[in-house]
Amino acid sequence: MGTVAGANTRRYHGLLVASLRPPVERYVLLSRVEEQILCDGERHILGAAQYPGVIAPSGFQLLEEFRRDPFPTWRYRTGCADVEKRLFLVQGEQTVVVQYRVSNKARLCVQPFLAYRDYHSLQHANEGFHRQVEDRGAMLLARPYEGLPALRLFHNGAGFVPEGNWYYRNEYRKEMQRGLDFQEDVYSPGWIHFELSPGKTAYVVATIEGRDSVGLDTLRGWEASERARRAASAAQARTEFEARLNLAADQFLVHRANGSPTIIAGYPWFTDWGRDTMISLPGLLITRGRAGEAEHILKGFLDAMDQGLIPNRFPDAGEKPEYNTADGTLWMFPAAWALKQAGSSGAFLRETFYPAAKDILRWHRRGTHFGIGVDAGDGLLRAGAAGTQLTWMDAKAGDWVVTPRHGKPVEINALWYNALRMMACWAHEYGELRYEAQLEAEAARVRTSFEEKFWNPKRRCLYDRLAPEGPDERFRPNQIFAVSLPFPLMNQDQRQSILERVEETLLTPFGLRTLAPDEPDYHGRYEGGPRERDGAYHQGTVWPWLLGPYLEARLRVLGLTADNLSFCNKLLQNMEVELQSYCLGSLAEIYDGDAPHRPKGAVAQAWSVAELLRLIPLCLPDADINFSLGTSSQG
Repeated sequence: MGTVAGANTRRYHGLLVASLRPPVERYVLLSRVEEQILCDGERHILGAAQYPGVIAPSGFQLLEEFRRDPFPTWRYRTGCADVEKRLFLVQGEQTVVVQYRVSNKARLCVQPFLAYRDYHSLQHANEGFHRQVEDRGAMLLARPYEGLPALRLFHNGAGFVPEGNWYYRNEYRKEMQRGLDFQEDVYSPGWIHFELSPGKTAYVVATIEGRDSVGLDTLRGWEASERARRAASAAQARTEFEARLNLAADQFLVHRANGSPTIIAGYPWFTDWGRDTMISLPGLLITRGRAGEAEHILKGFLDAMDQGLIPNRFPDAGEKPEYNTADGTLWMFPAAWALKQAGSSGAFLRETFYPAAKDILRWHRRGTHFGIGVDAGDGLLRAGAAGTQLTWMDAKAGDWVVTPRHGKPVEINALWYNALRMMACWAHEYGELRYEAQLEAEAARVRTSFEEKFWNPKRRCLYDRLAPEGPDERFRPNQIFAVSLPFPLMNQDQRQSILERVEETLLTPFGLRTLAPDEPDYHGRYEGGPRERDGAYHQGTVWPWLLGPYLEARLRVLGLTADNLSFCNKLLQNMEVELQSYCLGSLAEIYDGDAPHRPKGAVAQAWSVAELLRLIPLCLPDADINFSLGTSSQG
């Protein structure tokens, strides 16, 4: 991850950010490279870096062209030669390839800069850093710290000039804007120099894999394989927009160290989160015909289940998984339902998911971690207490719970109702008729309690939660799930009123606000230091992933008319432009609540991409769809 200009502006930027225990323990190893081109007595520097009060070098001033497809490619124009630089990662390896070509005969010098630190932290010059680099001719071997893997730098240059130096106080302006430490020292061991002529390719390959050599034939094989992989992914799409989303989706699909697949919630700082994974599965995998991978991921989380809950997060440093989520486990049911609707063979659902789901329901009835359990008085699901954050609106700064949602959150109970109804369908299919009757009775009770207690007649919408001190009237988007999930709640008039209220106050071109602008705690900008940003995270900030449930609710309420499909497609097309605005080729985590709704947060977010991929087939004008609707006699 980096910038078109070439200057790193985040602590997370680096040419090789390796995961030492995939997908966690990420380390920025190779921070960047800087290049110099020498020909006809002229010297031009192509790199870029920011230091206190100065950007030096500033090679972007020579940048003539940048393109990202199929690989990031820079073309610099100097007085004596044009230089083309390309880079790509090797699929399934911790390896990055950087290649160069020139238009005229020239000498190229490439200077690597090493950070060698955890991706959340910053490096400072220290005596423990082993500065010696072993020169083996076509490979440089660096071992800056014991306990971390060696970095191999393969090249086809004429030689290496050792010139070890610390470069002090590199500045990362995005970290400065985020109110965090933003200065770092990085170490450069020297220069690799190449004697180039037109038609010849120079390369530097940085890797922590234990290979002994890399040649041009190896590079050509890697490149051909990567081109074929991307072409196959794009070929599944019906439109150019969908093809680009498919490529974005692939970036979130990774494998753990044991080989099992999982989903990264977002880049650069998220790992694999239970809630995000379950919400993302239908769009990232199931609608794209990759049900087998989705089943493997579901099974991986079920294997880590504890007292009826899947992990909310697998920590970076390998500690015990965290189970502080009331919705992550319940989102498994819509994901499994999507498998069924997609025509899954059924063996996984019957033999793996269904037995585990019965255990999930048992634990929720009897009560599990964090006070999550069914209220015997009304059948609704309650969760947490003051000081806990268990829903997706989980911002917390120290002891400050920014958006308290303990009690009975509206979307948790919509998910609980859907879990019961889906399980009743499976029980019927599998011949467990007494269990089916029990589930239907439970679901009917939940529906009655939900519709009696969550409806706010004054505002003609749903309360956000039923709190111990009384209903929470703050207008938030979570009520949309009562309409969008496969088994909807409320009658048709109420659903239409909910939809209208959401559109009036929360809808933006890029998603739904998390709080209405007329609420006292509304924050229209996500900015400032950590506490200020946490205070805005769910207090007005726009989330693109909410376009998924919103558009599904709209199609459900207003129908598959030409006008409605046209409206939905125009909203989706807004996001097509966004693939070029914040992170090239992917979609942001959040946007400001106030216009012009600037993208913020993680630069690439799985469920932002996934929900668009899930919705595109529903919004195609000529689509033959059954809408994945539940068969509720009441809905």
